[in-house]
Amino acid sequence: MSAAGSLDVGRIELSKLLDHALLKPTLTEAELWQGCELARTLNVASVCIVPFAVRRCAEILAGSGVQPSTTVGFPHGAGSWQSKVRDARESLGDGATELDMVVNINRVLSGSYAQVREEIAAVLGEVRGANARLKVIFENCYLERDHKLALCELCNELSVDWVKTSTGFGSGGATAADVQLMRAHTSPDIGVKASGGIRTLAEVRQFQALGCSRVGTASTASIMNELVTLPLNRA
Repeated sequence: MSAAGSLDVGRIELSKLLDHALLKPTLTEAELWQGCELARTLNVASVCIVPFAVRRCAEILAGSGVQPSTTVGFPHGAGSWQSKVRDARESLGDGATELDMVVNINRVLSGSYAQVREEIAAVLGEVRGANARLKVIFENCYLERDHKLALCELCNELSVDWVKTSTGFGSGGATAADVQLMRAHTSPDIGVKASGGIRTLAEVRQFQALGCSRVGTASTASIMNELVTLPLNRA
């Protein structure tokens, strides 16, 4: 394979690891739509956008292969499971094909795992009904090892699509230790997503090597530019 061909393969492989995050509350609508266009150009795995913008995001990404995604219970996970189900249903109706849901951290810390399981299962039911996929965010910075293991067990039982380290809005982000623990204690059929504080190509590669199939970041353009300076053709 030529050097150019190898670079192109590497570029595609890298881009499909990335979920481009558009979740900052200070982003204007123009910046949100520009971010969607950038993600389409770079051919990333998905755009994770604030919920009100899902419908327009899905329109921009239509036909590209880049998945429109959004959050549920973000960033603290403290809403009722009924509110999370309603939000999930609305976002799926607006065109989201992946949802990133924050667990109820208060209940996890309280050991109320039956209620945590009920909530995840309820949102997952909406997701499966829409032929979509679910990422479950642990927010590991607030949890002890036993909490993380219990969540891995619940996610195994329910067969979610990904377990995810962090929202990026907590007191800490993704760590190698957390990713190793989550990968070791979830089914091979469940992906692991690292998110929170990931800004460089080296960090993406580190988490990929630890078994992550997705990496969430707002630094998508600079990470891709570390690999190549030429833009990808729009799909």
